[in-house]
Formats: sequence, C-alpha cells, structure tokens
Amino acid sequence: MSEVGNTIIQKRFVESISGSPFARSLFSEVRWAWIWLLMRLYVGWQWLQAGWSKLNNPVWIGSKAGVAISGFVSGALTKTGGEHPDVQGWYAWFLERLVLPNAEFWSYLVTWGEVLVGIALFLGVFTGIAAFFGGFMNMNYLLAGTVSINPILLTLAATLVLAWRTAGWWGLDRWVLPILAHRRVQGRFSEEKAIADQLNTNQVRLDY
Repeated sequence: MSEVGNTIIQKRFVESISGSPFARSLFSEVRWAWIWLLMRLYVGWQWLQAGWSKLNNPVWIGSKAGVAISGFVSGALTKTGGEHPDVQGWYAWFLERLVLPNAEFWSYLVTWGEVLVGIALFLGVFTGIAAFFGGFMNMNYLLAGTVSINPILLTLAATLVLAWRTAGWWGLDRWVLPILAHRRVQGRFSEEKAIADQLNTNQVRLDY
C-alpha cells in the first residue's frame, strides 16, 4: 500500500476514535453548569479584585499611568540570565521593545482587560471568550516570570473555554448564545437562498 493510502487509513482511524462520554457530558450538558458557575465566580472575582485595585491606583490609571508596569517589566528583564531563565529571550525582546516604550498604553489595557474579563465571567456573558483572554493574560504574567496564582487561573480558564457551551448557563449566555446562534443560522440560510436564486436565474437564461 502506498504511503498516501496509509496516511488516509491512519487519519480515518484517528478521526473515528470516540471521545469520552463523561467528557462530552461534562463540557456540553447543563446539568454540570453549577460546576462552571462556581469556577466562573472564583476566576471572575480574582480578575475583578486585580483590576479594581489597579483602577483606583494612579500608577496604573491616572496621572502616573505606566509607572507600575514599567517597574514590573524592569523586574522581569532581570530574570533573563542563566541557563534556564525565568523569562525567555524572545519575550524579553517583546517587553523591552514593545511594552516598556508604551507603558501608559499597556497600563490602561491591562487594567481594563482585567476588569472586563472579571465582569464578563461574573455575569456569565461571552464566557468562553472572557476565559480565553483571562488565560491569555495569565500566560503573559507567567512568561514575565510571575508565578503567584497564575498557573491555577490559567488551568481554570482553559477548562472554562472547553465548557463554553454551558459555562454561562447560570448567567447571561443562556439567552445570548441562542440569539447569536439564531442569527448565524438566519445568515447562512439567506446566503444559501441567494446562491440558489442565482443558480435558478442562470438556469433560466440557459434554457432560453
């Protein structure tokens, strides 16, 4: 059998492997939504606390915006030495060239990002998206050499992303997601109808 044939068989075999029934149930059935509610509230509270403290601090938001993040970045840049540095060279380049010169912009972005992620998780609206961006911030803190609670929050955020269908069931997503899904279906139907009408028009022209 050719290499291409083997590849096709292997691909079909891998794609035919069924996932765990428990995992499918856990991430897609609303009976488990209470788990995601508790997780959501915990992660959301952590982000709200972090963002609110920055929102009321002039070194993050206000006349001295950028001072705190400049100090944070300067501290991160001291962790680039050694055989296994806490901060990798490519991320140090990002901090030094893109973040440090624009500290005020990043200060506002981080602060409002934390607040908005916290609010979204608390309300259960766009939960999967909020969890993704929360995890993204956690990852950046880790890349900057700050451990703290970030590994825990990153793990919980990844889990909430996997459970995005039901993570906001006890929240606004219970109404928001069906509305968005309905609009998507309507848009797809309109597009398919337009294509069908065009094909019918072309067929009529050919008949003539």
